[in-house]
Amino acid sequence: MAQIIDGKAFAANLRQDIAKEVDALKEKGITPGLAVVLVGEDPASQVYVRSKGKQTVEVGMSSFSHKLPESTTQEELLNLINKLNNDDSVNGILVQLPLPAQIDSDTVLNSIAPEKDADGFHPMNVGLFTTGGIGSVPCTPLGCLMMLKDHLGDMSGKRALVLGRSNIVGKPMGTLLLNENCTVTMAHSRTADLEEECRRADILVAAVGRPEMVKGSWIKPGATVIDVGINRVDKEDGGYRLVGDVEFASASEVAGAITPVPGGVGPMTIACLLLNTLISTYRQNNLPVPEWIPVAN
Repeated sequence: MAQIIDGKAFAANLRQDIAKEVDALKEKGITPGLAVVLVGEDPASQVYVRSKGKQTVEVGMSSFSHKLPESTTQEELLNLINKLNNDDSVNGILVQLPLPAQIDSDTVLNSIAPEKDADGFHPMNVGLFTTGGIGSVPCTPLGCLMMLKDHLGDMSGKRALVLGRSNIVGKPMGTLLLNENCTVTMAHSRTADLEEECRRADILVAAVGRPEMVKGSWIKPGATVIDVGINRVDKEDGGYRLVGDVEFASASEVAGAITPVPGGVGPMTIACLLLNTLISTYRQNNLPVPEWIPVAN
């Protein structure tokens, strides 16, 4: 039976470490600040934003929440981001996706000052990160990497497969694993012999958005499985349940370690958002980033 990688507990410990760093910064007269912008009434987005705001305050940071109506124009949103870019009390900025149809997401994300890009989505940060420079790293892949390093230690030479090639998870995850000296395969819907590719992997990161697509028979015995997926599946008696991209019941019989859904990668995403804001605060104040923080130096 696989060891369960408890993302909820890992994230709680990470937030404690962040809170200690925030206290130390406050002694220097610096309080990290995270601004989260929500446009519209999407229920899931509202839940995420409330959770982000709550956790920001809990670690001692300043939380700036901006909730705008569904009818907000792109110009109005860009004006707000410009104000946040120029506000010294704001060290990190996040615009919650999805945005209403009248707003172009790329234009908005590109307008965030790269040094305040808490999500790590700005093209300048993507370029720096991909070419070995110093830039913000997307939160979900960063959380996955931290859990992998905690469980496996040195990953040099291990075969890693990333299932999914999105700009938000798949591609940056592949880069992070390459930086750890893994031999990385990027797989997707058009990969030939996908099951066999999965069976070769010592590390399997599933981020494809298909409920329980990866079966236990696809997994190499003893492999470490990180399930990024979070999918709603209707229950026969009404309501729904949350499942990952990996069929947990069968996979946990084969894998050496696996993240559950929920309670795996999800909690780490918000914790790493706070971590990115902390890193940005150090950099904006020309202070050294603590060595314990990964991929930041």
